[in-house]
Amino acid sequence: MSLDHRLSAEHEELRRTVEEFAQKAVAPKIGEFYERHEFPYEIVRQMGEMGLFGLPFPEEYGGMGGDYLALCLALEELARVDSSVAITLEAGVSLGAMPVFRFGTEEQKREWLPRLCSGELLGAFGLTEPECGSDAGGTRTTAERDEKTGEWVINGSKCFITNSGTDITGLVTVTAVTGRKDDGSPRISTIIVPSGTPGFTVAAPYSKVGWNASDTRELSFSDVRVPAANLLGEEGRGYAQFLRILDEGRIAISALATGLAQGCVDESVSYANTRQAFGKPIGANQAIQFKLADMEMRAHTARVAWRDAASRLILGEPFKKQAALAKLYSSEIAVTNAREATQIHGGYGFMNEYPVARMWRDSKILEIGEGTSEVQRMLVARELGVG
Repeated sequence: MSLDHRLSAEHEELRRTVEEFAQKAVAPKIGEFYERHEFPYEIVRQMGEMGLFGLPFPEEYGGMGGDYLALCLALEELARVDSSVAITLEAGVSLGAMPVFRFGTEEQKREWLPRLCSGELLGAFGLTEPECGSDAGGTRTTAERDEKTGEWVINGSKCFITNSGTDITGLVTVTAVTGRKDDGSPRISTIIVPSGTPGFTVAAPYSKVGWNASDTRELSFSDVRVPAANLLGEEGRGYAQFLRILDEGRIAISALATGLAQGCVDESVSYANTRQAFGKPIGANQAIQFKLADMEMRAHTARVAWRDAASRLILGEPFKKQAALAKLYSSEIAVTNAREATQIHGGYGFMNEYPVARMWRDSKILEIGEGTSEVQRMLVARELGVG
């Protein structure tokens, strides 16, 4: 029996297609959007036309009929060029549309998924709160039933929510406390809140260190009323649902981080072969060669890790530990590769016109979003049976 870890012909064709799109359509333009802190609507529209937002969803809902590996391949190739575009896709699919697909009723799927898969609309994932980051079980946002109308009445706030305030944002899936269990612990449920619902306020975009061409905002809910039918999944199961969504999302973030790490290699190899110092390319120096070799080693290992986790997810096998390992390793080596790429570029690496400057600024959030490195280590330890 032999093992072949190479991509299928279909997956390789997708990877090449997205690579070409990233190099030709994203790379020449994204720096300007990034500097202006502007959301790249035209690029996102093109991604929608390519079917990227529908990659892992069935054709009956407007998707491409692919799998999670296909999505992650696209994310890695986009992140080799720019992480703002990649995180827009990741959040739109893994966090925006996936909860509807995984837990929604047939009516909810029919209503939302075709437009989310086409990129006509973006979905957002309303989990994090100002006082509840890693402790998502400490949710303070509430949703109470109006006994007369049956509507949910939502009050509270969310923060750091990606894709929540664009002109094409269609919904935010919100976690809220809908009651108490027998032991007094909160009963957390998930509710769909369409954009534009009265009382649902979207703040101005954050001023961020990185991901400057992506949309990230704080949300507030003041007596926001939505129909009872907007409950997503079973009441009281919202926390468990979102844990599953985060497990999957960590594989996607790992692929994105791997792409950033590989992009640092790409840019640094090109620079090392053309930058002259002391009469020769700096790539002729063994110190630079060793840096590049180590950077490539990290990116390759991260790729093996996320693909292993993705394959387990696709096969229906347990993948929680592998997803945490992949997310932990890839995010940390993305930061390391971005630092090394900046060092190789010297003063030019500190100039925003060079992609590695963006990569350096974008890398740090990967150790924080969708579960900090500390949380990943905690999850791995639990899976090992300690703690």
